[in-house]
Amino acid sequence: MSTQQLPVVVIGAGPIGLAAAAHLVERGIEPLVLEAGDRAGAAVREWSHVRLFSTWGEVVDPAAEKLLAPTGWVKPDAATYPTGGDWALKYLQPLADVLGDKVRFGSTVTGVSRQGRDRVVDADRDQQPFTVHIQRADGSEQRLTARAVIDASGTWSTPSPIGGDGLPALGERTAGARVSYRVPDLMDPVVRARYAGKRTAVIGSGASAFTALAYLADLAKGAPHTHAVWVLRRGISGSTFGGGEADQLPARGALGLAAKAAVDDGHADAVTGFRTDAVEESGKQLVLLAEDGRRLDPVDEVIVLTGFRPDLSFLEELRLGLDERLQAPVELAPLIDPNQHSCGTVYPHGVGELSHPERDVYLVGMKSYGRAPTFLAMTGYEQVRSIAASLAGDQEAAERVELTLPETGVCGGAGLFDEPAGAEESGGGCCATPSTLQIGVGAQAATSGGC
Repeated sequence: MSTQQLPVVVIGAGPIGLAAAAHLVERGIEPLVLEAGDRAGAAVREWSHVRLFSTWGEVVDPAAEKLLAPTGWVKPDAATYPTGGDWALKYLQPLADVLGDKVRFGSTVTGVSRQGRDRVVDADRDQQPFTVHIQRADGSEQRLTARAVIDASGTWSTPSPIGGDGLPALGERTAGARVSYRVPDLMDPVVRARYAGKRTAVIGSGASAFTALAYLADLAKGAPHTHAVWVLRRGISGSTFGGGEADQLPARGALGLAAKAAVDDGHADAVTGFRTDAVEESGKQLVLLAEDGRRLDPVDEVIVLTGFRPDLSFLEELRLGLDERLQAPVELAPLIDPNQHSCGTVYPHGVGELSHPERDVYLVGMKSYGRAPTFLAMTGYEQVRSIAASLAGDQEAAERVELTLPETGVCGGAGLFDEPAGAEESGGGCCATPSTLQIGVGAQAATSGGC
């Protein structure tokens, strides 16, 4: 079999990975989607309680919709906001079902290389297919060959730690039972009991942190003594709470306003310029210590929402061109660098910005952003549309921009901040928040995150 007859391996059966498969099918190219979980959208299902700030009309890929239409699938109301659970159940799983045996579950990719060539060898490198090593759910190993590799595995499995230096704070691992790296599902009675009536530190300044603050503020209305301590690594400025009413995604703007209300109403205290160095145990509570020697009053729980980072370990035999700071493709990094701007969107981009020295390998979706935040699903759909066109030899379509993104209302230069808003400060991702919180009776707040 010639290399061109081999399938394109797509890593991850999440929103972007399945969209990549749909675009490849539309182009007459055979995809093979490898998913570590047992269902489509395995990572999305882990935040099924969180509502996206993008509507159904913005999180359904056009090529995927074409595949679904003949099955009788009915697109949900385009103006409504799905939860992560809705997204997985009503869209991702049906799409995976349509793709059928083009999607393999229980398949964890453990390595990708060129056949017979480690990263050092130049000879005939581009003429060799890719080899993809897989571990199956039953523990068995498998090796596949592919003409190209699209890594849409995301960053959900690798949240950033508490430490202000990017490493775990001293004592962070020891305190693990009282430290969480996810937005809590307070509809779950067990989780609700964990935080009700407790003092909780929320570390981070992005959409996920906004969501957690709004959730805890709502919980406090029915559970006395529930209180949040919002720990920010930088100061509070005019852009801290996002674009508000100026945001073209209304639910995204409303989320920042909900977090602000949590502080204004006394449900949360903000501690600024606090870069955590250590976590100490104090009886049944935890004490956070900063690099500058400050100590916070004891808390019962810590929620760490300091962003995510890509797992590049299984790609180490490939020649990737990654920015040294963000771990994003070098051509994309300047567009999304949070040290330079606070834009919640980025100019639509495709194969040109996502290419690497290793031909025909692409990081897409959240993984393409490396450590940068504020990824939008529609950005990922545009990425894979362009890549599929390029793999099909249609360079005109690959280079054409077919997407207009909404503005956040807070775009600007680094001068907007007390200090550069590093990517580690944000929750980012497609997994951050709800447009309508339903934790307590009549609770209202808004959503954000990467979608």
